[in-house]
Amino acid sequence: MNPIEPLRIGVAGLHHDHAWGLLHSAFALPGIRIVGAADPYPALRERFERDFHLPSHDSYEAILTDETLDAVWIFTDNRAKADLACAAAARGLHVLVEKPLAADGADARRMIEAVQKAGVRLMVNWPYAWWPALQHAIRLAGEGHLGRIWHVRYRGAHQGPENCGCSPYFQEWLFDAHRNGGGVLVDYCCYGANLASTLLGPPQSVTGFTATLTKPYFPLEDNATLIVRYPEAMATLEGSWSQVGKLSSYLAVIQGTVGTFLAEPYREGRLLHATAERPDGVALDLPEPAPEASDPAAHFLWALTEDKPFHPLCDPLTGLQAQLILDAGAKAAWEHREISL
Repeated sequence: MNPIEPLRIGVAGLHHDHAWGLLHSAFALPGIRIVGAADPYPALRERFERDFHLPSHDSYEAILTDETLDAVWIFTDNRAKADLACAAAARGLHVLVEKPLAADGADARRMIEAVQKAGVRLMVNWPYAWWPALQHAIRLAGEGHLGRIWHVRYRGAHQGPENCGCSPYFQEWLFDAHRNGGGVLVDYCCYGANLASTLLGPPQSVTGFTATLTKPYFPLEDNATLIVRYPEAMATLEGSWSQVGKLSSYLAVIQGTVGTFLAEPYREGRLLHATAERPDGVALDLPEPAPEASDPAAHFLWALTEDKPFHPLCDPLTGLQAQLILDAGAKAAWEHREISL
């Protein structure tokens, strides 16, 4: 791509709440030009026009058929994004979607086949990919600082979408098993599945448990735990829409034969490193992330204009592997057995 011309991006969907932060950061980048958005909800279109002084449409087709575009960013429910991503790829447009890659493995495969056939790029935005502690932990683990990794654990948890500021438009599809792909298993176990896929590769099998433990009025499970088996490792993936307070939320633990990392969440989180000599762990100095590793919009722009690979967490093939883990975990929980992959 020509790095001199701004990357022209259309937005398909605004009812995923993550859209707004990413769009605001994109407007600070001279290399990106947002040209418009489409969404079925009038209130969201009005907000987009008010915030960004750009046109909006009630039809996704109005965005997908804009011949001036280079890329489409999709902020819909998990089920709708597959058709939109495939349509965008068929028109030669690069694609960004929010985590997880899709509602299920079949849709994920369809999206990857579409972009590969069209020769365009697909990035999955995972909010934790921009946390310095987790970035550094993945880098050091890949360099062998923990020895052979034998366990990965990640816990995604809060008190539920209805209690943590999610908009009604976001909640509407998060609580819809078809549009979301499931309940908290898809919404929050996906993070651990993606991290385990990044660090450990394809698994052998998955077992899982889902339950509605605190919210009997929920149409979906509010808690889930998956255990993923590898030839010489395992991963524990936890998701909860019931947790009161932030203790233990979003912690990543990576354990190896010669050490352990505990990565705290968000941009201010610490990376703690424990060894046999320092069993209580010490906080490591974290390098300042490069601009392209600090923000999803900047990363998308950098990868396309410089022809660089996306961060491993944001690679669609990693996302596909995570999706297959979620599918197997849901089946395991339903059938009360371990599912081989």
